[in-house]
Amino acid sequence: MATSASEPNRGHEPAATVVWTERFLDYSWTPEHPMKPVRLRYTMALAQSLGVLEGIETLRPGPADSADLLRVHAADYIEAVRHAVPGPLPGAESTDPPYGLGSADNPVFPRMHEASSVIVGGTLAAARAIAAGTTRRAVSIGGGMHHAMPGRAAGFCVYNDAAVAISWLLDHGFDRIAYIDVDVHHGDGVQHAFYRDPRVLTISIHQHPATLWPNTGWPEETGSGPGDGTAINLPLLPGTRDPQWLRAFHAVVPGAVAAFRPQLVVSQCGVDTHREDPLAELELGVEGQRAAFAAMRDLADRYAEGRWLAVGGGGYGLVRVVPRAWTHLLGIALDRPVDPATAIPQDWIDLVHTDRPRISPPRTMGDGVDIAFQRWDGPGGTAETGDARFDRAQRAADTAVLATRRASFGPLGLDPEDPRD
Repeated sequence: MATSASEPNRGHEPAATVVWTERFLDYSWTPEHPMKPVRLRYTMALAQSLGVLEGIETLRPGPADSADLLRVHAADYIEAVRHAVPGPLPGAESTDPPYGLGSADNPVFPRMHEASSVIVGGTLAAARAIAAGTTRRAVSIGGGMHHAMPGRAAGFCVYNDAAVAISWLLDHGFDRIAYIDVDVHHGDGVQHAFYRDPRVLTISIHQHPATLWPNTGWPEETGSGPGDGTAINLPLLPGTRDPQWLRAFHAVVPGAVAAFRPQLVVSQCGVDTHREDPLAELELGVEGQRAAFAAMRDLADRYAEGRWLAVGGGGYGLVRVVPRAWTHLLGIALDRPVDPATAIPQDWIDLVHTDRPRISPPRTMGDGVDIAFQRWDGPGGTAETGDARFDRAQRAADTAVLATRRASFGPLGLDPEDPRD
């Protein structure tokens, strides 16, 4: 069972709405593709086995309709997705095929439009539940397709569910929304959608764009026109571990959110920051990811009256990483936190062994990582620990923090060099 110091919602109304449908599993690329829907199935099975979902009635979404997709995406692109068929497309042999469809990252799969629309429908269902006041928190682990652009697929993302949901929320009673993206890849599609919109603060903490696709998300990308100052980017070097990542996060994100005073927080909770992820080079453990989810929930509680919409995103450690990390996400949202020392239930291990006998499943809900960190204390304030590698990594993270604060904090009325901001 899930373990926690207290479980205030056992026997009462759940703290959050969990959005789920088996149709999320239809978002399935080619057999060789790294994004596999089984990661979602394993997550829900693990959460169920641990008791995190005990008594929870999930909200089953339908597909988003064309009017909602048109909030973000061009009509000709939607039609191209709707009519795309598996197999080579005209121009697909190019490294830049039409609409991004048919590339190695975004091969066409059967009923792509329908499956992608359900992903958007899930995040919209979460948004609508919060807007209606039936819940304060809502989680859809199927969402988080943050790279999709208005007229093209990108980075395993066909339709941008987070951007569509934020657009819908802006039309239904909200005019200050903070979007926080902790995926290892820059949240470029959501930033693009609201780059000129002062009502949306986009914050992305990601691996440095000089070292990882999509090669955007530099500190100098701060918004434009009316939205100047409402895009914040914190790029971290490969090899960044939990203490440096958390130090950097807390040096930038809480101060920016406090200054913006959002009515709602949207979190993209990609877990490809993990040290075992095959597609990137940050080195977080599950403990650090869990701490990030808790921090974003706490920011929503403090500044947005508890309104928190969390979606999934990247993560390609299908057995050893994603199910544990997103089970922690569900537990945190539901006020049923799982201790990282908790043993993985044998029934879940048996399920994984049946499907993937060559993969060694994890045995506990954590990696045994020490996530203790020193708070950022201003320019030149890095304390030496005597561990040369740790100290170099912390200085590198502090350099990134200062660059981001100097680029972004002024328009928010904050002092970039004052650690109290």
